Amino acid sequence: MPGLVWDEVRCFFDPGLMGALPEVWVADASVADWQVVLDLIEAHPWGSEYLEGDVVMPLPSAEQVLSRPEDAECPTLRVRPAPDVLAIFRFLSDDTIDFDVDLRELQGQERLDILCEFITAIGRRLGKPVMMSPEGDRGQDHPVLGFDVEADRVVLLARPLPD
Repeated sequence: MPGLVWDEVRCFFDPGLMGALPEVWVADASVADWQVVLDLIEAHPWGSEYLEGDVVMPLPSAEQVLSRPEDAECPTLRVRPAPDVLAIFRFLSDDTIDFDVDLRELQGQERLDILCEFITAIGRRLGKPVMMSPEGDRGQDHPVLGFDVEADRVVLLARPLPD
């Protein structure tokens, strides 16, 4: 199956257009879905680091981290699908799996392929779409690309801007 081609999607990886940290998410999630993602991350050779504040800690279960007190600081899980590619998961709610990627790290076909493989691994394991939209699109109204469950690959969801 053909993947995304850098020259066709580069506008969606422009930090000036999309913001440096676009929104990546899985909607209609559950605590069980979060656990599936945590298990996937632990099973892969991706580097990962769970932090509460600035303190690195062992990765708890999804139920533990998502049932923290409301006034507790939001922990993060930093995952490196490749040495210079970082995804930062934020445990903001149990019904949306939410993470950021840094577009400055995702320039060129090789890095695009790494992102697509990472998103595909999550989407396949969950059997759910994984979407990416511009930074600040908290309403998740403007996805530009995402894992399509039926197509079993990452597809464009918006028309690229002309050069």
